[in-house]
Amino acid sequence: MNISGESLFVILVVGIAAGWLAGQIVMGTGLGLVGDLAVGIAGAFIASWLFPQLGIHLGSGIVSQIIDAAVGAVLLLMIMGLVRGRRGWGGSWGGVWRKRW
Repeated sequence: MNISGESLFVILVVGIAAGWLAGQIVMGTGLGLVGDLAVGIAGAFIASWLFPQLGIHLGSGIVSQIIDAAVGAVLLLMIMGLVRGRRGWGGSWGGVWRKRW
């Protein structure tokens, strides 16, 4: 498998943009550059497997790739939140984040 520099650049841009967007939607903040990239690329893999199974096709181009990867990343972050049992996003009464001293 041979990946050109342009392909690698597109993968990185899509991953970072999708991870940042998913972090904004689910958590209200980004996950950092490496975290955004990892979540965005994992979300792209999830979306590339799930969408054809469901018969969903959103179009072509980089914007469509970012949207696909962001949807997959949002699903990934939501599943991770359920598995980890995080308090905060729907886990506490009123949804208020509180610091514990």
